[in-house]
Amino acid sequence: MSQSPAFVLNVLETPEDPEGSQEPSPYDESEVHDSFHQLIQEQSRWVAQEGLELQQRQPETGALGASGSDHENLPGPEGAPVYSMATLRILASMPSRTIGRSRGAIISQYYSRTMKLRRRAGRPQLRDMGRSARPSLRLYDLELDSAVLEEEEKRGLLVKELQGLTAAQRDHMLRGMPLSLAEKRCLREESRPLRGKQRAQRRHGLLSCCDQLRDSCVLASHNLGLALLSGLQALMPWRYALKRIGGRFGSSVLSYFLFLKTLLAFNALLLLPLLAFIVGVQAAFPPAPGGPVPAFTGLELLTGGGHFTHSVMYYGYYSNATLNQPCASPPNGSQCPPEAGSLPYNMPLAYLFTLGAALFITCITLVYSMSRSFGESYRVGSASGVHAITVFCSWDYKVTQRWATRLQHDNIRTQLKELLAEGQLRQRPQSACGRLRRAAVLGIVWLLCLGTTLGCTLAVYTFSERMIESPVSAEREAVLLLLPLVVCLLNLGAPYLFRILATLERHDSPVLEVYVAICRNLILKMVTLGILCYHWLGRRVGTLKDQCWENFVGQELYRLMVMDFIFTLLDTLLGELVWRLFSEKQLKRKGKPEFDIAGNVLELIYGQTLTWLGVLFSPLLPAMQIVKLLLLFYIKKASLMANCQAPRRPWKASHMSTVFVSLLCFPSFLGAAVFLCYAIWQVKPSSICGPFRTLDTMYEAGKVWVRHLEKAGPRVSWLPWVHRYLVEDTFPIYLVSALLLAVIYLNIQVVKGQRKVICLLKEQISNEGEDKIFLINKLQRVYEKKERSRAGRTEEAVTPPALFTDWDAQ
Repeated sequence: MSQSPAFVLNVLETPEDPEGSQEPSPYDESEVHDSFHQLIQEQSRWVAQEGLELQQRQPETGALGASGSDHENLPGPEGAPVYSMATLRILASMPSRTIGRSRGAIISQYYSRTMKLRRRAGRPQLRDMGRSARPSLRLYDLELDSAVLEEEEKRGLLVKELQGLTAAQRDHMLRGMPLSLAEKRCLREESRPLRGKQRAQRRHGLLSCCDQLRDSCVLASHNLGLALLSGLQALMPWRYALKRIGGRFGSSVLSYFLFLKTLLAFNALLLLPLLAFIVGVQAAFPPAPGGPVPAFTGLELLTGGGHFTHSVMYYGYYSNATLNQPCASPPNGSQCPPEAGSLPYNMPLAYLFTLGAALFITCITLVYSMSRSFGESYRVGSASGVHAITVFCSWDYKVTQRWATRLQHDNIRTQLKELLAEGQLRQRPQSACGRLRRAAVLGIVWLLCLGTTLGCTLAVYTFSERMIESPVSAEREAVLLLLPLVVCLLNLGAPYLFRILATLERHDSPVLEVYVAICRNLILKMVTLGILCYHWLGRRVGTLKDQCWENFVGQELYRLMVMDFIFTLLDTLLGELVWRLFSEKQLKRKGKPEFDIAGNVLELIYGQTLTWLGVLFSPLLPAMQIVKLLLLFYIKKASLMANCQAPRRPWKASHMSTVFVSLLCFPSFLGAAVFLCYAIWQVKPSSICGPFRTLDTMYEAGKVWVRHLEKAGPRVSWLPWVHRYLVEDTFPIYLVSALLLAVIYLNIQVVKGQRKVICLLKEQISNEGEDKIFLINKLQRVYEKKERSRAGRTEEAVTPPALFTDWDAQ
């Protein structure tokens, strides 16, 4: 784009100017208008008085005379276009050069509004009032002195019109006027009726004590509400800590804690319906114990068995009958047939529908969060001008405390570092041999990483088969911790090997380095979870026919969560604290280790996947995940502040949150949904425990309920029809999927069209800027041509007598 012209106004300071030492406030529109108007007037006056000569852009051009001319050029910086005073006056009167709106235009506009209100209410109009002109900046003249009388006249008319309005209309009109508080207060006092003024004076004189008491009570209640609100906000772990983390370590490290906050919200949303409709109801109507309950020994906190097996923690504790009607158990067992009771509350149906509704709500929320994150990260258009916005518009002027200003200063400084580092990221040109060498290194590193993942998968599979071949008795429950221990050791050691191999790649972009690390860790953890899912539903179900295999799967997932939390703490202690002390004491290094974003984020995704996999077999697993996330937040924050440093190469995590939510949606939630659907539709439940103990599949509870509804009467006959044609039939599912794909395609096309329109608008703005510069240059040439013609006529009028005199002398 062409460079915009630069204008220089040389305002000379004199002791005669009484306002030269005071700068007008930018919040007062009138003073800014007056200062801008006075600036041009003083410039014209000093040009006329001092007789400044025009500085020509071309040195060979002679100086144009006429020191007192009004079309003289102003001295400008080197390389910038220089324009005459007349051109500068025209430019100063352009709408884009005016600052705000004048008080007279505002009063005229609101005077017209009050006239419309009076005409609409049928009140008598002022006949001696002329039609007020529409306020427009294009017709606004900088000579404000001639409009003072007209402004005062309109002000008086506005006060009269305000007096004719009701109190509510008057207050609403004054509240909407873009004037200062002092001006609004004066208008309110002038427009108040005489009786209202007298009544206000009398009330102020007699009831001042009551008013003071009332105001004190209102202020006290308001301050109490603000204190309670600030106390509630202080209870949130991300209230002040997130600002400190973002200001000190940047948006890349902050994205981890924001993702942790998102996981807390998802788990709370999943836990609430489970507590309300499954856990709470079963706790209110506990089933009869089938045997002696073992005492609590403390080992249950690690193994999840023992006393926890006979509680609402696991699937096997829940009943299979109507909870508000007692069921007489047969002598050969504690089973209750589905026909033992009827409505109002069927526990198998509530268990299935509540779990399905909770997962559906989680899916909708997850998709909405992902789409919103995509909308915020990949906005239509470009991020041009973000540096200027960060420099001039980032400061919050409401901040008054010293610690808050320091925090905001660090935050803006870190943002500028990230923006500058993002702009400096460029791929270095390489030769053909260099590119081949780099491709070979990348291929070898990826082969080593995939080989490591394959070795870890084979180790998990082999150890799980050994655990099946050697069954463990109830007295040796601690042996069951071996499989989670092996899995967590592999998940902890493999990422360190990946990090060592990543040093050979030498990526130019730190963002690409994080994405590659996330991809490798994700492959490792997802393949490991796939082997474990096959181990639980493919192998354990067959070996635990006479036992409650659902409880065993729930306990396995509980043990994996506990061991994952323990190894995360060990990684934080050994990988950050001990390494920092060792590097400072032994290696004599001042640098601290950096925060591993990829590894820590994948740990969060892994733990959330375990929660979704086990929610069918342990309804209280989301509560454990919430406690785990809260503890992780405080532990990771303390370790980050004490043991870690900011990234050596700052980079802006503009799309990091979007990537995290996408990984949480597609590999994690989608895989857990497939696992749960397979367990509900295909696997036969245990015959001795749980709400589905007498059914072939868990999904059959819905069919039993539909058969009950068919016998209930014609009032609910539409529910079996809905279940038959909308749930069991696959055509509606395909139809909804096709409509969803069509909507996604249309949205993509709309976004593409918006991008094209934005590109065309940007090109149009660029062309209009060039047109403005062209018109300004043409205007300048016209003034220069007129000045030359005037100077030529002056020389012709003065020079001929002198020539004739010289000719006669010769």
